[in-house]
Amino acid sequence: MSITKFNRKPSEDGSFDWTVQDTSIDTNRIKEVLKEVYDPEIHINIHDLGLIYHCDVVDGKSDVVMTLTSAFCPVAGEMPIWVKEALLKVDGINEVNVEMTFDPTFGPDQMSELAQFSLDMYSEDNQYDQFDYYDSNFD
Repeated sequence: MSITKFNRKPSEDGSFDWTVQDTSIDTNRIKEVLKEVYDPEIHINIHDLGLIYHCDVVDGKSDVVMTLTSAFCPVAGEMPIWVKEALLKVDGINEVNVEMTFDPTFGPDQMSELAQFSLDMYSEDNQYDQFDYYDSNFD
């Protein structure tokens, strides 16, 4: 998998969904468990922060590409473990591989609308800008 191609897409609720190959996997459940993992410094969940760039499941194995709000994040070593533990709660996921990337660099434009509102960073001018990068990289 090339980390320059991610399967994240906008969802109707102003956050994100993923195109998961295994159709038996409940993608809403993926969102639920990822929303249980919080960035300890910002106190917003990693799903709404937009830290998960890619999440796919094939034959019970989930491959995830994620980033951090900063390369100097104090929980950089722990965050992938938290993501793995969360995704293992989803029925049908038996194995999780988490890969870290800093390309593209995290920024407020990658957050969900809810996270932008929570951090007082939302403006109607950029409400969907976080998807421009991803839309241009889809097949």
